[in-house]
Amino acid sequence: MVERLDEVFHALADPTRRAMVRRLAESEQTVTELAAPYPISLAAASKHVKVLERAGLVRRTVHGRRHVCRLDPAPLAAATHHLRFYEQFWTDRLDALEAFVTTPTEEAP
Repeated sequence: MVERLDEVFHALADPTRRAMVRRLAESEQTVTELAAPYPISLAAASKHVKVLERAGLVRRTVHGRRHVCRLDPAPLAAATHHLRFYEQFWTDRLDALEAFVTTPTEEAP
């Protein structure tokens, strides 16, 4: 589980891969369609897709020469669950800081 989480965060560390995931959330796309908006070769796009596949974020189906990709959101749910802990941690800390900053202090005699 931890290894998969590491792979998910690694895959999402790249802005091109994050954009691909966002586009796949809208619809299935071929590798050619995923590559189209970026100044990258088809081979580079395929390498990005392979990283997403290793993380379990993308499933690829081959139909002849067409490689159709679709998003598998399950690994994103695990990453979200992991990040929720830190969200609560920082929310608690920020609430304590706000209380400290807004509490009137007593004047020294």
